[in-house]
Amino acid sequence: MPHHSPTPPEPGKPREQGTPGKPPEGAADIQFIGNATLLIRYGDLTLLTDPNFLHRGQRAHLGYGLVSRRVTEPALDVTELPHGDLDAVVLSHLHGDHFDRVARRGLDRGLPFITTPHGSRLLKGLYGFRRAAGLHTWQRYTVHRGDSTVRVTSLPGRHAPGAARFLLPPVMGSLLEFGDRTGETRLVLYLSGDTLMYDGLREIAVRHPDIHLAVLHLGGTTLPGGLVVTMDAEQGADLLDLLRPRQALPVHYNDYTVFRSPLEDFLTEADRRGHTDRLLRCAPGEHVTVGAQARA
Repeated sequence: MPHHSPTPPEPGKPREQGTPGKPPEGAADIQFIGNATLLIRYGDLTLLTDPNFLHRGQRAHLGYGLVSRRVTEPALDVTELPHGDLDAVVLSHLHGDHFDRVARRGLDRGLPFITTPHGSRLLKGLYGFRRAAGLHTWQRYTVHRGDSTVRVTSLPGRHAPGAARFLLPPVMGSLLEFGDRTGETRLVLYLSGDTLMYDGLREIAVRHPDIHLAVLHLGGTTLPGGLVVTMDAEQGADLLDLLRPRQALPVHYNDYTVFRSPLEDFLTEADRRGHTDRLLRCAPGEHVTVGAQARA
């Protein structure tokens, strides 16, 4: 069971590994494990995103014989997760740096996965995760525990430009709307997934104009031939311009050799465009508390 500190943590202020804290009512405690892997606690609920537990020097398989070497360590090993508390995994897509062989061996086969239809088919048919749910864009899936609830909505995402997107696994963004069984939404989180900026993301801003936290997958992932398949610094700032979330947390940077756009480039560009006050800095292993009271 995770340890809860006796006093509520200060929203938006990172805390060291091993101190998850009990978030205030209506807020979430988020631990950044590395790459795009987060452990999110809200009330009675615990979610895991994009489980990637490869260690430094190990290689993620990206398909078509492509591999990428991890250059960082995850803040937690898969064995250190609060397995008994996990309610679901939100998986943006089935790629080796988002769901790897370590996670495959270490996670319970009965754990619900919320992912794309492509990911669901492979998780159930190939790996035996029998409760994988595949969502089409704008479809929803609701998870309950105790008095807490989260509604997960699949959002648009595009992993590569033009026809090249058909060579990569389909990807989804996710909207996490946390609340209680009355149906009231208290906290709204957006997970971008491995998307590029494209016109399809504009519908997110139209349908969801008040996002409390946007988690942005960055890194400028570059495949052979110079094909960029995740947001670089400029595209990440473009998405902030579009969505204007109350807060934003950059992830998916500096962890693999295919990442060519470092975090510092994004921070510089976001600052140039006036987004500095939106940004949360959370190193792997640290926690941040996010609530709806953040600046609009």
